[in-house]
Amino acid sequence: MRIIVTGGAGYIGSVCVELLCDSGHDVLVVDNLREGHRGAVDPRAGLEVMDLGEGTRLEKVLRAHGTEAVIHYAADVLVGESMGNPAKYYRNNLVGGLNLLEAMVASEVPKLVFSSTCATYGIPGTVPIDESCPQYPVSPYGHSKLAFEGMVSWFAKAHGISPVVFRYFNAAGASARFGEDHREETHLIPNVLQVALGKRASVEVFGMDYETPDGSAVRDYVHVCDLAEIHRRAVERDVEGAFNLGTGRGYSVLEVIETCRRVTGHEIPVTRGQRRTGDPPVLVASSAKAASILDWAPAADLEEMVQSAWLWHKAHPGGYGD
Repeated sequence: MRIIVTGGAGYIGSVCVELLCDSGHDVLVVDNLREGHRGAVDPRAGLEVMDLGEGTRLEKVLRAHGTEAVIHYAADVLVGESMGNPAKYYRNNLVGGLNLLEAMVASEVPKLVFSSTCATYGIPGTVPIDESCPQYPVSPYGHSKLAFEGMVSWFAKAHGISPVVFRYFNAAGASARFGEDHREETHLIPNVLQVALGKRASVEVFGMDYETPDGSAVRDYVHVCDLAEIHRRAVERDVEGAFNLGTGRGYSVLEVIETCRRVTGHEIPVTRGQRRTGDPPVLVASSAKAASILDWAPAADLEEMVQSAWLWHKAHPGGYGD
């Protein structure tokens, strides 16, 4: 298939592009490289450096590629930043998304796979979280993703676009070639590994007084290669709908740090910080729907995720270097 991957120079997008190329697809990455990296784009894929705000150009790119499906990763994703600068998130995640949908309609592209987030659920009333859980986001980031989900649904009704929505929990790990290199790193595992690499003195734990077994927040981590695999299945199959993507197993922040100590052989000192506004104590997914409809079962456990990330960061101590 001829597939365009927006945000394909980013963390999750780069691993997905690698798998799509391995599977014989003709892939074009569309990325403005503000957060992505040229070095994260598989050399077998094309790269169009552009912003989703360029609607007319975007339509031309879709047409020229003969696009049969779009996998849409491109977004601003920092919850804290969105609280202070909501306009940035609505402009990129929502207005940019609208430009993409309009370009797809004009170019008669029938399939969209959208990278959403568990942040659309806000602070859930029940755990594990399935797709019937009410969606009450508590940040502009989460709301921008939920609003785009609604936009996709209406475009599907009006124009026949076939949509798949994936609500991620916590992506982790790396492939042998592509890993996590954010200009502002907020994810737990790479920050812990930076301590092991000597780039940080300690890792800060935000809140150790939650009603959890060890007092630290609990999250569901899923390997980035498992996420890439379900995107490949979604784009290749005749399927629609919204799916939560996690393992169904939660790990506390302190459990993750202990796993990193075991894998790296480093002590990894911890400092105690305050809770962050809007952080739920527990976020764990039910992926039963993805298992039933897409035959998907994440293969990697936490230790494998940390091990793959550690190998990548040791091999790329400066990230992609750009």
